[in-house]
Amino acid sequence: MTSTTPSGAQRVAIVTGGSRGIGRESAERLAADGFAVAIVYAGNKTEADAVVEGITATGGHAISIQADVADEIATQSAFDQVDTTFGGVDVVVHAAGIMRLAPFVDAALEDIDLMHRVNVRGTFVVDQQAARRIRPGGAIINFASSVVNLSLPTYAGYAATKGAVEAITLILARELRGRDITVNAVSPGPTATALFLDGKDEATIARMAAQPPLERLGVPADIAEVVAFLAGPARWINGQVIRVNGGIV
Repeated sequence: MTSTTPSGAQRVAIVTGGSRGIGRESAERLAADGFAVAIVYAGNKTEADAVVEGITATGGHAISIQADVADEIATQSAFDQVDTTFGGVDVVVHAAGIMRLAPFVDAALEDIDLMHRVNVRGTFVVDQQAARRIRPGGAIINFASSVVNLSLPTYAGYAATKGAVEAITLILARELRGRDITVNAVSPGPTATALFLDGKDEATIARMAAQPPLERLGVPADIAEVVAFLAGPARWINGQVIRVNGGIV
């Protein structure tokens, strides 16, 4: 069934970081729910186009757009392209992000700068465009992380950027008073994606999988389920950070 606005137009979602992992799963879930979807990707055109092809093969509507989310000109251009193609935007899922792990005293400052550029500045840039353009009844869904609360060694730089995402989300929700736009953050726990698994040995992965009471890692579909809820029926959830982590915290 096609998801529509009160005027009867098809609802439109932009998913940054939509070419892989949780972003890809979220884009595919929203398309299955009837959204037209724009996949915004940083550099991997092949993977982004594969998502589009998969959605269109099942009768959905999707496009891919290359943009650096921290570049305000490129991001504005991406939103312009969505407006031109689909006539507007109703939901923005900002899943793009990067992670660099190191013990605090050994962390390379260029890695800290890069994470701040993508994770913090990128959230500002994307959310500014979203707040200016989203139609009434829409939603902004940012991505924080449960590591903000877990205090895990080597995660200081990454957790700091995701703490900033939480702050941005909560304040923006209040600044959009009267617009009928919800703003929330999804905060995944350990999830079996390339971003999480990269550089971890089997013992580390097994230990983290055992932490939640459900005794497993999350999978992207677990997170996409919550994204779809916030994008659609969850109109009374606003200004919240929702921890999607199997009960780990």
